Amino acid sequence: MVQWIPGLRVVRTYRRQWLVKDVVAGVVLTTLLVPQGMAYAELAGLPAITGLYTSILCLLGYAVFGPSRILVLGPDSSLGPMIAATILPLVAADGDPARAVALASMLAIMVAVIMIVASVAKLGFIADLISKPTMIGYLNGLALTIVVGQLPKLCGFSVDGEGLIAEIGAVARAIAGGEVVAAAAAVGLGALAVILVLQRWVRKIPAVLVVVVLALIVVPVFDLAEHGVPVVGVLPAGFPPLTLPHVGFADLAPLFAGAVGIALVSLADTISTASAFAARTGQEVHGNQEMAGIGVANLAAGLFQGFPVSTSGSRTAVAQQAGARTQLTGVVGAVLITVMIVAAPGLFRNLPQPVLAAIVITAALSLSDVPGTVRLWRQRKTEFLLSAAALAGVALLGVLPGIAIAVGLSILNVFRHAWLPYHTILGQVEGLRGFHDVRSYPHALRLPGLVIFRFDAPLMFANARTFRAEIRRLASASPAPGWILVAAEPVTDVDTTAADMLRELDDELNARGIHLVMAEVKDPVRRKIDRYELTRTMDPAHFYPTVGAAVAAFRQETGADWVPFNADGRESGSSKGS
Repeated sequence: MVQWIPGLRVVRTYRRQWLVKDVVAGVVLTTLLVPQGMAYAELAGLPAITGLYTSILCLLGYAVFGPSRILVLGPDSSLGPMIAATILPLVAADGDPARAVALASMLAIMVAVIMIVASVAKLGFIADLISKPTMIGYLNGLALTIVVGQLPKLCGFSVDGEGLIAEIGAVARAIAGGEVVAAAAAVGLGALAVILVLQRWVRKIPAVLVVVVLALIVVPVFDLAEHGVPVVGVLPAGFPPLTLPHVGFADLAPLFAGAVGIALVSLADTISTASAFAARTGQEVHGNQEMAGIGVANLAAGLFQGFPVSTSGSRTAVAQQAGARTQLTGVVGAVLITVMIVAAPGLFRNLPQPVLAAIVITAALSLSDVPGTVRLWRQRKTEFLLSAAALAGVALLGVLPGIAIAVGLSILNVFRHAWLPYHTILGQVEGLRGFHDVRSYPHALRLPGLVIFRFDAPLMFANARTFRAEIRRLASASPAPGWILVAAEPVTDVDTTAADMLRELDDELNARGIHLVMAEVKDPVRRKIDRYELTRTMDPAHFYPTVGAAVAAFRQETGADWVPFNADGRESGSSKGS
């Protein structure tokens, strides 16, 4: 029971001296949860109050079932556009808010089911489906999309545009046409500037809280609502009832497609954030339990008119800096938000919409990673191109296709490395033990008649042709080698396609008087080779425990002695790899 309900373990091991710190951290956290919850709800195309409902229920759900003592879940800027992209095409033409909420709640329940099923099936590794370069590109594209989408709200006007390019054009035309509301733009841009300055120079001060308090004072004092500045207004009072969302059968397929993408992004974000904070606190990250915790948090939100949630790195950092010790911090935050919407629903009625837009824009800017993109360009151009392709996918095709492109590119990049792995020739280097890459040591020595070949990947259907082509090229050298010795320590697997290739290749080489020899074959791989009955073709005596043992056997058989490689540093006919 304790294994699946970590909150019970926290209760049993809770220390009295943690209480004050958790309560204080909960109060501090609430000041961030309320405005961000409302802002991210509107980013998702939903009423602001749903952001508060979501915050309450996901905090309580994760406090009971989440394994981390410190993570803070809630509405997230990276999920907002994905939620909007999923539900808005399904909402009726009149934009019925009740239908939008029902769709979003069903989406949260679907995310919950995916997460819980994946947790039971121990599929925590699926968080690795998005590589860091493609995630950087995806988030950069997402940040660009969010910023452009929030500019009209920041400046007090609205536009219609399908896709990023069309939206940029619509914003430009609106600005050129004088549709900007001066008072709204002043409030929005001012709030944006204050948040950025405080976050950059005075990080200990909660920038969002400062801006919200200032806005709540300035709006009534200067009667800005009468000057065209839209405000949140009085929120619906009371706690939401348990509600089973009602959606049409035709809506389930598009909702499920969106839920898969949201679950993947949420899991990847949670695992990375959990790992970062666990390293600071000495805790371990349990991927499968995290999925269960996120699943329950989404289920709780979905059953009470909420929408999908994820981990927030910024809110988690605020809680930690405020002294949080356990998930009681989140419980305190949930209780305070509940008290607010039940007893004081009009507290934020004068909060300007442009301020919410400023909060979303600053969150979007934190998603982008320009230094990381520059580093990819400097360090590895291929991964920079992957990142750029993911960005273009989000910006040009949309958020949901963008995440599909990011996942697809990550998988293709893995396949590319398996298909065209690094391979090289090895030689002996004076003064160094072992055998080394002749590209790194062009003055290495070789034994005439022996080629030591290293292939840095498992042998599988995808690269069997590549391996065979390289061995054939080595065998075609003049004079032809007597042995081609495969340094097989990097070969972690041999599948049936590769086994058939090795059998045929060995027959082909034997007919030419060339021996295919293996060294340092791992025990699991050797057992597979025996099971494939490859040793009926390949001489069992040609499997050596080390490269050194194979070299010694070759020298004893032939009497060869070490000589320099050719002037270009390569054995004649050797491969440059990939």
